[in-house]
Amino acid sequence: MTPSHYDFLVIGAGPGGYVAAIRAAQLGFRTAVVDEHTAAGGVCLRVGCIPSKALLESSQRLVAARSELATHGGIAGEIGLDLQAMMKRKDRVVTTLTRGVSSLLKKNRIEHIQGRARVGGADGETRTVVVTASDGEQAVRARNVIVATGSRPATLPGIELDGDRMGTSTEALAYDAVPERLLVIGAGYIGLELGAVWNRLGSKVIVLEYLDRILPGTDAEIAAAAEKIFRRQGLDIRLGCRVLGAKVTSDQKACLVEVEGTEPIECDRVLVAVGRQPISDGLGLEEAGVVVDERGNIQVDERFATSAPGIFAIGDVIGGPQLAHKAEEEGMACVEGIAGGYVHIDYDAIPGIVYTEPEVASVGKTEEQLKEAGTAYRKGTFPFRAIGRARATGSLEGFVKILAHAETDEVLGVHILGSHAGDLIAEAVAAISFGASAEDLFRTSHAHPTLAEAIKEAALAVHGRAVHM
Repeated sequence: MTPSHYDFLVIGAGPGGYVAAIRAAQLGFRTAVVDEHTAAGGVCLRVGCIPSKALLESSQRLVAARSELATHGGIAGEIGLDLQAMMKRKDRVVTTLTRGVSSLLKKNRIEHIQGRARVGGADGETRTVVVTASDGEQAVRARNVIVATGSRPATLPGIELDGDRMGTSTEALAYDAVPERLLVIGAGYIGLELGAVWNRLGSKVIVLEYLDRILPGTDAEIAAAAEKIFRRQGLDIRLGCRVLGAKVTSDQKACLVEVEGTEPIECDRVLVAVGRQPISDGLGLEEAGVVVDERGNIQVDERFATSAPGIFAIGDVIGGPQLAHKAEEEGMACVEGIAGGYVHIDYDAIPGIVYTEPEVASVGKTEEQLKEAGTAYRKGTFPFRAIGRARATGSLEGFVKILAHAETDEVLGVHILGSHAGDLIAEAVAAISFGASAEDLFRTSHAHPTLAEAIKEAALAVHGRAVHM
């Protein structure tokens, strides 16, 4: 059978991959996507961003109903937990969105090929990619191949994941019962979000972190304030803990986690959340001439081109922040660049969000980064508890922190700890993208009463002019 020919072949149907494919199709190129899973959307939609946010929302609503309803005048009896109903809702959300992505691919006349891809040799201006599925192999040819295979959970030496008692975020999204004792290894985004879910549902959650702080890479002042709140919510956060190993006891009744300098910790389940590693193995990249570093990151230039002609890479597999929206931006830029367009992504304007309650959202430089670089800056902070809307909703915890250049007043970083911080950060992203000053922010009218007024007040505080303090 003669191989099908495409202008673009995207390996991976996650946020970066399917967005790249859609943009290529919009530009008139014949495009296909290869993914080993039937459902499109990648890790983000299937077992990552979306299901975790669904569980975070459901669990937070349960907490609010139990602890806050009475203060709003509501009268209710004892509110129990139906975990199966919560999981079914999460699955419905995932199914709806993955079907939505498949519909988008179909609408844009993009062929969705199921199977595992392996890059082959080049012949003139095209390259062969062999796709292996349960019913056999097929070869396709493409002028441009974009690798967007994403990442998988990392683990630690001495821990053998069994997909049940000793698992990763994938398993923690689908526990069939609330573990009495859950031990989370890693106090980053994933560990804290899923730790929060199961803490709200009744589990005794212990979070072990190797460093002396939570949320590595986040502004330290924000992270320290968040840690205090999470501890009050019931998370047992233990810092400076080096995990040596973990195993299920011989009687299969518990898990034992070995920590340097302390007695083993007994628990019912272990969630390993120590980061993610790129999926670049098994794709035939090295044989095709693509340079991959010791961490598994594919090396690319400023236009996302690898060392092999016609092969490009985007998203988690090239390093940098492992964020769905970062991959989407790279997918769009990569395709437009191949088509002869301008390629530019301002990585200082890529936000990061932790969807705990309160949320943590950041964009731009942290205060530590500015100090290390010797950049002169001014800081303005403003607490949510001084905002009328926060009082009305009861969302009192947290604050906005704005860092601006001491001479030019350009906004260099914005960090938010508070309710809906993930939505509020969009204004700050726009400000940094357009080189706005703190004065630009505070001279912009902010509707009253809204939580966004805290951004205006923090910008005023940069100049010592906060009004409602």
